Amino acid sequence: MIDLYYWPTPNGHKIMMCLEELGLPYRIVPVNIGRGEQFQPDFLRISPNNRMPAIVDHTPADGGAPLSVFESGAILLYLADKTHRYIPQDLRGRHLALQWLFWQMGGLGPMAGQNHHFVQYAPEKLPYAIDRYVKETARLYAVLDKHLCAMAAAGHDYIAWDYSIADMASYPWVVPHERQQQKLEDFPNLAAWFERIRSRPATERAYARAKEFSTAPVVDDASRKLLFGQDAATIRSTP
Repeated sequence: MIDLYYWPTPNGHKIMMCLEELGLPYRIVPVNIGRGEQFQPDFLRISPNNRMPAIVDHTPADGGAPLSVFESGAILLYLADKTHRYIPQDLRGRHLALQWLFWQMGGLGPMAGQNHHFVQYAPEKLPYAIDRYVKETARLYAVLDKHLCAMAAAGHDYIAWDYSIADMASYPWVVPHERQQQKLEDFPNLAAWFERIRSRPATERAYARAKEFSTAPVVDDASRKLLFGQDAATIRSTP
């Protein structure tokens, strides 16, 4: 059994998608980040960066004590390695998948996240910041679109040949494309890839489960300080 510490955000969706694809038994432990539950001592022992998702695997492959993992990319890689699924097992394929997993973790996620912040949530509209992150999101969409074009020319439908954790990592960050001021029709290869993943039964199940927990916006007036007002003192003050 795997405990999934979760809230319906793009990074949370990644892990739900993966667990649904793998068919592993899991239990969702909601972490309402808009109400500060990520600062609870029990959660911080699992995720010291006070971010979800995180998991606790009660049946790790080494047969030892329960194993906790934080950071969504690390969790995806852990689950893929645990099951030997959704990551290529040959050297070249594995590193292709890992490159694009890290691309999402270091590029698409952070840049789209800043896009969300300045376009949707910042109390003051800053044209330079909005323009900067909307354009960078578009650039990253184009990078993925160009790669998927090359994959399609070689007869493959997904980022690393077959469906993998690289696809699971990126898809939830493309779901809110309209909020990111992006038009999928401008990226035809990405749009086709997006539809293929959206129609997968595991994706449908994962997003249906998300609605069990919250359909309200994560960010509201009460949560802004919790989500955007943290500094070093926040870390020092938590148990």
